[in-house]
Amino acid sequence: MHTVAVLALDGVIAFDLSTPIEVFSRTRLPDGRPAYEVRVCAATEEVDAGAFVLRAPYGLDTLAAADTIIVPGCADPSLPVPPGILAALRDAAAHGTRIASICSGALVLAATGLLDGLRATTHWAAAALLASRHPRVEVDPDVLYVDNGQFLTSAGAAAGLDLCLYLIRRDHGSAVAADAARLSVMPLEREGGQAQFIVHAQPPAPSGAGLEPLLRWLEENAGRELTVDDIAGRAGMSARTLNRRFREQLGTTPLQWLHRARIRRAQYLLETTPHAVDRIAGQVGFSPTAFRDRFKRVVGTSPHAYRRAFRGAEERS
Repeated sequence: MHTVAVLALDGVIAFDLSTPIEVFSRTRLPDGRPAYEVRVCAATEEVDAGAFVLRAPYGLDTLAAADTIIVPGCADPSLPVPPGILAALRDAAAHGTRIASICSGALVLAATGLLDGLRATTHWAAAALLASRHPRVEVDPDVLYVDNGQFLTSAGAAAGLDLCLYLIRRDHGSAVAADAARLSVMPLEREGGQAQFIVHAQPPAPSGAGLEPLLRWLEENAGRELTVDDIAGRAGMSARTLNRRFREQLGTTPLQWLHRARIRRAQYLLETTPHAVDRIAGQVGFSPTAFRDRFKRVVGTSPHAYRRAFRGAEERS
């Protein structure tokens, strides 16, 4: 089983600490088995988490045996990182362990030197500090997360959840990640600042929403050529009312939602079938040219590059 070690430092941000614990510990494989074993590690017996003090059941020696290490942010990122923690992270990295930071945890990871020469992100409020303290790190404050392969960084707060879901998708494919997203009650779409490799899982319509039956119908008929009038007719309302309802409940338009649903379906087909890209374009209601353009704008990469990145993960799940 994949072991995730979550590192708890003095001053750890409780939200950043709890996010990976909850997301990974609740993730299940298709056969119902847990996908991860989560271990909370610390250098000391007790850790000051601001509003409370926690006792971590594992020490730093656990980091060396983990498959993935998560480094949450700290309330005061300007404080120096204890040398023992830096050494433990470097040793784990030398053995090939994947290390990801959340929020200002990027400053801890950068202090090891492991991010030198790499692109990274952090909470926007800590971006200037990261850039000044570690000039060899290319800081990009406009993205949700950055994947450098072995080392990943994410922005603050909810971006840590985006990163965890991305790691689940990388490890086990879209179906497992979509289930984790549903448990986390993530929004249907996450808008990014600039081009980035954002995960667009295939979550269901939000339970209980007034548009839920219509959204399910759109998911099932995403490959058809549909206009706003077609969708409004299905919903039994005018196009104007339909647009207003979508704006109120989903923050988007019917056609924009449909296009994203088509891209989610295309991601699933790219991961799970050997179908040619042009065939998948037709299956999700796009011409080949329009599909490549839309896919690149939404996902941040080409369909072929996406398949190379995620097909292997799907086959391993």
